[in-house]
Amino acid sequence: MKHTIVVPALGESVVEARIAHWLKKEGESVDIGDVLVELETEKVNVEVAAQNAGVLAKIIAREEDTVHIGDTIGEIDTSAQTAVSQTSREVAETSEARKAPVPAKQPVEHEEKAETTAREKATPLAKRVAEVSGLEISAVSGSGAGGRVTKHDVESFLSHKTESAASNRSEAGASKPENGRQLPAPSAPKAVPLERKEREERVRMSLRRKTIARRMVEAQQSAAMLTTFNEVDMNRVMELRKKYKENFKEKYGVNLGIVSFYVKAVIAALKEFPRLNAEIDGDDILYKYYYDIGVAIGAEEGLVVPVLRNADHMSFAEIEMGIKNYAEKSSKGALTLDDLRGGTFTITNGGVFGSMMSTPILNPPQVGILGLHKIAERPVVENGQLVVRPMMYVALTYDHRIVDGRESVQFLVKVKELVEDPATMLFE
Repeated sequence: MKHTIVVPALGESVVEARIAHWLKKEGESVDIGDVLVELETEKVNVEVAAQNAGVLAKIIAREEDTVHIGDTIGEIDTSAQTAVSQTSREVAETSEARKAPVPAKQPVEHEEKAETTAREKATPLAKRVAEVSGLEISAVSGSGAGGRVTKHDVESFLSHKTESAASNRSEAGASKPENGRQLPAPSAPKAVPLERKEREERVRMSLRRKTIARRMVEAQQSAAMLTTFNEVDMNRVMELRKKYKENFKEKYGVNLGIVSFYVKAVIAALKEFPRLNAEIDGDDILYKYYYDIGVAIGAEEGLVVPVLRNADHMSFAEIEMGIKNYAEKSSKGALTLDDLRGGTFTITNGGVFGSMMSTPILNPPQVGILGLHKIAERPVVENGQLVVRPMMYVALTYDHRIVDGRESVQFLVKVKELVEDPATMLFE
């Protein structure tokens, strides 16, 4: 009897996916719960497991195909399971009886199996980069979940290989002294310029990247976005972190970072200026008196914004542990739709990449987003004296349709005051 493999529900507002990778091949036996295929959606990757035991009789949707919820992408033949089991037993019995496997074939079989496993564990993008570079994917060690090879792994391998080759050429090309004289190094052959088309690469945009592009354009077209700036003296926060970082790490197993201070300050400011925690719903303003704070994280396939639920009830340690957990899940491609769903306000930290100033784009339907930037020592006047302080520029982008300039500036000033005097947040 044949059972279909269908695309499951993919989460709120997600209606299509792309076949990223089949983990089973046609003719392979499967058990209930075995992961058959990985689907790439605009938010996260989704694994589809077998609902029946049997044999993967047919793959209908191939890798890179776009599919929709409810589409049939393959078939499992349950009637073939008995035959497969019988064959497996016969093979086992024969192998046991012979007790004399052919040594010469073992290495070849192991190599083929290793190469197949490596290809199965590589992401589609990693395989494309390896193919273009003429690299056998099995030579690359994977850093992703379950040892999966990512695009970054392939690029790092190629970069290391290029550096090693250049080093070897340099050593080989070094002239050896003859009769006390140094021979000139041989000149490198003149490179022949390639045609421009030969120096181009066309890569299909991932669903996540397509979604990011679409949502950024929609945000600019649908919202009246305006950005206001301020600067924050980070001196007291830096002193607190220096004083308590070791005890904090020892007690909670996580570092005391910068973002947790801003999460706390933002929530206090949102309570004072509730429109920045609201959204527009038709002709209505929907006020939200809960604080689900999105924290933007840079991932390989694009920016993701997992959400700290009820962040107003979280301690500094819980906020830091939540951010660390999301960062680890993002690096492994393990974020779920629930991790990303919703959010009432977003914080994005471009400072970790060295950004000094930027204008963040709203994450609809939210009406406010706070951008943090690089901390740099700058001269400032304090009590009539010129002193050097660790300063950070902050930027608040807001939807001018419901948030006025006055309250946006006051909101940002409130955040500045709280971060500059972090002890006051203990009483907020």
